Amino acid sequence: MTNFTFAPGFHTSGGRQVDAAAYESYIGRWSRMFVHDLFVAAEVANGDAVLDVATGTGEAAVVARSLLRENGFIVGTDISAAMLTVASARMSGGPFAVVAADGQALPFRDGIFGAVVCQLGLMFFHDTAKGLAEFRRVLRSDRRAAACVISSPERAPMWGLLAEALSRHLPAHRDTLFLSFALADEMHLRRLFLDAGFRDVRARRARREAFVASFDEYWAPIERGVGLMPQAYVALPAPAQRAVRASVRRHLARFKSDGGYVLGVEMLIASGRR
Repeated sequence: MTNFTFAPGFHTSGGRQVDAAAYESYIGRWSRMFVHDLFVAAEVANGDAVLDVATGTGEAAVVARSLLRENGFIVGTDISAAMLTVASARMSGGPFAVVAADGQALPFRDGIFGAVVCQLGLMFFHDTAKGLAEFRRVLRSDRRAAACVISSPERAPMWGLLAEALSRHLPAHRDTLFLSFALADEMHLRRLFLDAGFRDVRARRARREAFVASFDEYWAPIERGVGLMPQAYVALPAPAQRAVRASVRRHLARFKSDGGYVLGVEMLIASGRR
């Protein structure tokens, strides 16, 4: 059996720099389609101090900068220092600061942020309830926190098919490989916000589509090993890698269109008021 371990945050390897271009192709291109929805759910306003938890490479922060104009400020936290390095470079010169921190133990005093957002990070928390309690603690009274999470594997096939193929070769890691979809139940997500003490809790589904020109375009970032599942893939021996690639390509064929692939992805966006 292949032996490997994930670094904190799951998406980067310990001691390595982040391949920003690969991460953009693997996650960023899909993530950014929902960032505006996330900020609407959090009721972010010009002049707010916004906390972006699990900022990663700063996708949500880039959008926030255009919304907040000259008076607002963004603090991006992530458990991965390598991710924060990329985010800092993207936001250079902007109203942005990074803090290396676990989203389940935020190093801020109570009630200082006008909004808290978390884009595609909450499902990877070891203790989701503790993380949401921290979001609420650092939020100002009567303001909102919002999180965007991935729906079920079949509603995000660009990742769901890969998780299924990998889990056949790494059965001991199946639960970790499917963490991306851990909060796909809308009622469960609502209950987590309510149990954390939020009121006026809202949750909805959003779906987008994008065209991928070829299988090679889709597969290239996976070969570069950036992200939870790509790390698992590159740790496999070559025969297993070929089998995973062939399986994903075969099942992805049903999305073929105009020489490429039309892939849809569904997210759940939940928010609550302190």
